Amino acid sequence: MESRRILLIDDNPHDVELALHAFAQSGQQHNVVVAGGGSEAVALLHGEAGELPDLILLDLKMPHMDGLAVLDEIRAHDATRRIPVVMLTTSGESRDVRASYEHGASAYVVKPLELRQFAETLKTITAFWTRLNRVAHSG
Repeated sequence: MESRRILLIDDNPHDVELALHAFAQSGQQHNVVVAGGGSEAVALLHGEAGELPDLILLDLKMPHMDGLAVLDEIRAHDATRRIPVVMLTTSGESRDVRASYEHGASAYVVKPLELRQFAETLKTITAFWTRLNRVAHSG
């Protein structure tokens, strides 16, 4: 299986560390790029020609530019609008779930607090979006 590029957007260093550990333990080989906030993510997405991710894992609650604003930016551009975006957040509030889908999220997943569950959740998300799901490519 070829390596897929995953963009993880999260401002919490502890959650990023857990995610990277979970990816390392999953047995799946992916090129994971981390953006520590919304503005950094948007700069990465619009600054790298030909290096767009196959999947974006996006935190909702971030300072300066929250996940919904990032999602709006992703969906506003032809080059990025078809990239699957999974909201991966601690909020299970129905208004956050609804808003995420209204802004174009592909899926909404509440982060498990326990490392083993978190690792299994990431493994399941990435397996679905990088191996099982089929995407329409432009062109």
